[in-house]
Amino acid sequence: MTKADSSSSSKAQRREAARLQAKKLREAQARRERRNRSLLIGGVVVLVLAVAAALFFIIREGTRSVITDVEAIPQQTSVDDGGISLGQDLVAGSENAGAPVLDVYLDFQCPHCADFEEVNAGDIDELVGAGDVTVRYHPVSILSEGDRQSWSYRAAEAAAVVADGAPEAYNDFQTGLFGLVGQAQAEPGDEEIIQLAREVGVPQDVADQISGTRFNPWVDATTRQMSRDGFGGTPTVLIDGEEFEEWGTPGALAEAIRGQSGE
Repeated sequence: MTKADSSSSSKAQRREAARLQAKKLREAQARRERRNRSLLIGGVVVLVLAVAAALFFIIREGTRSVITDVEAIPQQTSVDDGGISLGQDLVAGSENAGAPVLDVYLDFQCPHCADFEEVNAGDIDELVGAGDVTVRYHPVSILSEGDRQSWSYRAAEAAAVVADGAPEAYNDFQTGLFGLVGQAQAEPGDEEIIQLAREVGVPQDVADQISGTRFNPWVDATTRQMSRDGFGGTPTVLIDGEEFEEWGTPGALAEAIRGQSGE
């Protein structure tokens, strides 16, 4: 082999070596890019799953009733929203199957709730008794500002006690609670509430529980649940989930209910 041939062969070898090296570099780069794409896609998938899980948790917690976390729940009330339903026999916990549902959120210290009671209680009792509507009362304590000694709070607690232990007397007891405020010079005391309970037929052993605190967490929960459901004041009145605001006009609520029930 001549010197020229040797030189030419060396150049060819170097070119081949360079070509192979370049190929290796390209293949290594391609592997890195595939690995990076896989990591990126994997990271995006993990992020999407994490966001989806977080959204699911937020939505679930946002829609889950806070009342389900309460240990002492009155037996005749809903575990979803705390409503006390009344059907044809006007006993707490009963309902009129297939009839429209009237929801009333009330605070016993609220003067507008007393107005609602005065204007509509008779019509509601008549419609419920006829099987034309199920009413669900929701005692809350939005006016107590956390004061468990306030009339707002103690009355809601007392309503829970009676709904739990004397459901047949609940309707008359609720009416009587609004009447106590009108009769008293100051906020009624526990003894006055207990006396009212006895007058409407609540057994003595149940009436004696009224001054207790067993259902305090339930009152807190129903009040929070009202806010979570988007209702800001009392009375809030709903007919089959639709807010009804003309309750202050005598007969208007009864007419709307009859229209809803197809009469």
